[in-house]
Amino acid sequence: MNDVIFLRTSLQALVAAVLFTAMGPASADDTRDLYQVQCASCHGEDRLGGIGPALLPGNLSRLKPEAAETVIRDGRPASQMPAFGEQLDDGQIRSLAEWIYRAPEVEPTWGRDEILASHEVTHPDGSLPDEPRFDADPLNLFIVVETGDHHASLLDGDTFERIHRFETRYALHGGPKYTPDGRYVFFGSRDGWITKYDIYNMEVVAEVRAGINMRNIAVSGDGRYVMAANYLPHSLVLFDAHNLDLMEVYPVMDKDGESSRVSAVYAAPPRSSFIAALKDIEEVWEIPWPLPTEPMVSTGHTTSPQRSHDTANFQVRRIPVPDYLDDFFFDLEYEHVIGASRGGQGGMVVNLDSGEKVADLPLEGMPHLGSGITWEYEGRRVMATPHLTKAAVSIIDMTDWTVVKTLETDGPGFFMRSHANSPYVWVDVFFGPNRDRVHVIDKKSLAIVETLIPEPGKTAAHVEFDRYGDKLLLSLWEEDGAVIVYDGDTLEEEKRIPMSKPSGKYNVWNKTRYEEGTSH
Repeated sequence: MNDVIFLRTSLQALVAAVLFTAMGPASADDTRDLYQVQCASCHGEDRLGGIGPALLPGNLSRLKPEAAETVIRDGRPASQMPAFGEQLDDGQIRSLAEWIYRAPEVEPTWGRDEILASHEVTHPDGSLPDEPRFDADPLNLFIVVETGDHHASLLDGDTFERIHRFETRYALHGGPKYTPDGRYVFFGSRDGWITKYDIYNMEVVAEVRAGINMRNIAVSGDGRYVMAANYLPHSLVLFDAHNLDLMEVYPVMDKDGESSRVSAVYAAPPRSSFIAALKDIEEVWEIPWPLPTEPMVSTGHTTSPQRSHDTANFQVRRIPVPDYLDDFFFDLEYEHVIGASRGGQGGMVVNLDSGEKVADLPLEGMPHLGSGITWEYEGRRVMATPHLTKAAVSIIDMTDWTVVKTLETDGPGFFMRSHANSPYVWVDVFFGPNRDRVHVIDKKSLAIVETLIPEPGKTAAHVEFDRYGDKLLLSLWEEDGAVIVYDGDTLEEEKRIPMSKPSGKYNVWNKTRYEEGTSH
């Protein structure tokens, strides 16, 4: 993919525009005019993005305004963003940074026509060789997302050598998703881009933009479909996974016409369906996909020339719930969904077959259910979740939905990970002054048995095991960070791989086999 398509810095064109004027913009009108003259060609007239990313408040949520000023002043290492501290005074820098965080005067739209126009197929499905270009176990590979300079690394899960490093879209979000055979991986970005990447050939094969502010994507259990969840516009979008051809756009609204942002969409393979969490409607949506043995007939929807689909299989089933559910966790059979209530004061369990609430959960402190995991404890299955605003890990009996134990931690956490073959659970304390620590919990005793500090003062977060549960990777979540390899039994550090703010690490086996120790 050419370099122009992959301009990554959301501020570069804006800063370059300032170089054409001796003084910074004196008013909002001046700033608007300057944007149209100098920036619209890359970022779109309505700031919806083009060859550069969208410049809207929701899309810049990971970049604080103060940090934006720093980037303008000092540049961004290992990127195309230079420093302009010598050319611009503090007032100009502040004015420029403030502009991109202003809400647009007209609500932007992104529908079927815009999605179709964005679609690009570089290598049509089946056009690249079927054998990997590397000598490694295809099911024990890791994709590591490096958010510091918008790249991803492909790691051999046996040797932990880097096979390849490649550029990604700006601000990936929601975790990459694999096809069941592990050959393809799909990335989703904050500004709506879905990228299909052929791991065997290390090539981008197709891209499409599903929305303006996208939360995440999900891939069906058979690898044939991709669904995107959007904050803006309020929609779910369905694609044929082979070439990312558009199949259906679902406006998300209730029976009274009230629309909703979509918090996330998940694949539920045992149910052959997608499950969507809605931010502003007291409903959960289930959208089934057809089984591979079902005949597929054309219904006139836009698909690839070689494939057609019966979109009657993708009808929405609305499941009313007593509260807004922002975050989800599923039992292993996908019979129940455990959702966090708005405000973080608890959760509830809903039976997806009956649509009935079966339990309330006393989970104060905003549980991060999306990172929850399960394991067997004294003959019963338990789930555990960290909390985003409370220094605790809650462990819940999934038989009667009672709290078995609440562990006190050194701070609120974000990620939990384990493996069926590991005796331990790892949880970070991502938020607060102790973010350089990670706790190790014994599954049998339900006690914290070790607290590691990989590097004092640097954020330690997000563990992922290899396919066997023998080794694991932990991130030093810093611009000059690293991925650290640990022995899963001795807890000893074995290796460090320098990386630029490595956020998530995703093992092919664990993600495609829905390993119980990783989030789904």
